[in-house]
Amino acid sequence: MGDCIFCKIAVGEIPAKKCFEDDFVIAFHDIHPLRPTHVLVIPKRHIVSLTNVGLEDEPVLGRMLSIAQKIAVEHGSDDGFRCIINTGRVGGQEVPHLHLHILGGSEPVGPMVSKVK
Repeated sequence: MGDCIFCKIAVGEIPAKKCFEDDFVIAFHDIHPLRPTHVLVIPKRHIVSLTNVGLEDEPVLGRMLSIAQKIAVEHGSDDGFRCIINTGRVGGQEVPHLHLHILGGSEPVGPMVSKVK
């Protein structure tokens, strides 16, 4: 997709600190990490969000999840980590390209969500 920053990273037009790549996905370090381990996993093919996936996307979705543990452990999160996929405006998605955040480190990540008041 023309101006998608993650598509440009996937094809090498924009540099990223990659830590994994195969035919389906690419993983790279977040440029504004929120935890000691903060890696993004994206499909190489442009998918806007989870609201846009279909049965044909099962292989890439499975791959995104199946490599999360490997990446987390390799980056110091062998005692646990969190995977987050923000979806749409309400879900807090900032880049319109499906991506999985792997968050971890040596300390607990914190609460899942803040309580709505």
